[in-house]
Amino acid sequence: MVSTSQKKSIHSLLAANLSKLSIPSSSSSSSTSNHDFDFCPFSSDDPNPSPSTAILGSPQVIQSRSHSFVGPSPRFAQSSNSLFLLNEELDSQSEDDAEETDDDRSRLGTDFAVDGIHVGASHDLAEKVASKIGPGDFQILRVVGQGAFGKVFLVRKKCDPSDGADGDGIFAMKVMRKETIIKKNHVDYMKAERDILTKVVHPFIVQLRYSFQTKSKLYLILDFINGGHLFFHLYRQGIFSEDQARIYTAEIVSAVSHLHKSGIVHRDLKPENILMDAEGHVMLTDFGMAKEIDESGRSNSLCGTIEYMAPEIILAKGHNKEADWWSIGILLYEMLTGKAPFTHANRKKLQEKIVKEKVKLPPMVSSEAHSLLKGLLQKDPSIRLGNGPNGDEQIKTHKWFRSINWKKLEAREFQPKFKPDVNGIDCTANFDQCWTAMPPVDSPASTPTASDHFQGYTYVAPNPWLSSG
Repeated sequence: MVSTSQKKSIHSLLAANLSKLSIPSSSSSSSTSNHDFDFCPFSSDDPNPSPSTAILGSPQVIQSRSHSFVGPSPRFAQSSNSLFLLNEELDSQSEDDAEETDDDRSRLGTDFAVDGIHVGASHDLAEKVASKIGPGDFQILRVVGQGAFGKVFLVRKKCDPSDGADGDGIFAMKVMRKETIIKKNHVDYMKAERDILTKVVHPFIVQLRYSFQTKSKLYLILDFINGGHLFFHLYRQGIFSEDQARIYTAEIVSAVSHLHKSGIVHRDLKPENILMDAEGHVMLTDFGMAKEIDESGRSNSLCGTIEYMAPEIILAKGHNKEADWWSIGILLYEMLTGKAPFTHANRKKLQEKIVKEKVKLPPMVSSEAHSLLKGLLQKDPSIRLGNGPNGDEQIKTHKWFRSINWKKLEAREFQPKFKPDVNGIDCTANFDQCWTAMPPVDSPASTPTASDHFQGYTYVAPNPWLSSG
């Protein structure tokens, strides 16, 4: 058990470190105004001009994410073979747990990492908390997602009265196969995802609670957001009203702005990576493609999902945070029209369209929305809205967002008009049946021959044991 004096000491040290934090002021720069936008005038030859038929006329646009570098679409047709799963890995957990204990000790040592601040704790305390966390501590209830590297499960943390922690809590458990990660050369991405999630706390970003590993898999335990994916609701509604899209976009902008201030670029913003909670607020998730990049730095990786990929990523010219603002422009366009502005069944042709083709502005939306789309969907990142050290402020002060009080928004004081149908904290009614109908089994996986790729993966968020009484 953690004594009251230990908890007070840890809490005081955390508070002292937090009091030293400061946010550097960014110098203002004038926004770009005089330039030629790479857009066509209002289009009257759109094959699907009616908002009511946008989805029905081209369901393949919404349903198919065949060009994702991360994994298949959540609506990708599952083969019958994928439903035949085995139930053997749970029997081998006792052997795997030995590896977890060693990894936990190497990761935590005598400190806990809390959002980049190391909070001192005794070695015995660190070892006690970390060595107890593993797959056997969670009861799998249902499958709620699947990707290239594994599954996402709805789980319940089993109660252990001796640790004074958050027993019987409901979480999402993201399980990834090491062998597949190594084969696809995604080791750095998976390690970065875990590292980034330990540093980020924001009202519209899903929170990481635990991470650990077995010999064959990586595990992330995150808050379970029970309203389903934004993609799921967009698919059902066809399009969103501007008022509805404005709240969602503002909350996404707030989350992405926070990431950028922390030197993090998400790089895979799309409706499938945005969840909705029971109150109707959006929550950003899936940091598998995220990367820490300096303000002046550039990355040349080809990553993300092509429909949402910025031209500079496709051209391998080097990209930074401006690529996220492009993706938000694509998201907004899709929310307002029911489809992405660039679509093609052939991946190469789709890339060419994104790089070269002019965007046809949707005629059914307001001039303010047109103006924001123009700014966000500039092919040249140097003149894209959001470029520069205070780029997020350019977006937040845009006239389309004039009704948004950003302080109230980030305090979650705005009440979205739409709230998903949710019946309890473990409700999965808003997740696609192509997942929830799967057997809830953490199926076996091969153990990679190299075992040193994921050292230091284990993490325990401080909240459960700091707040326990």
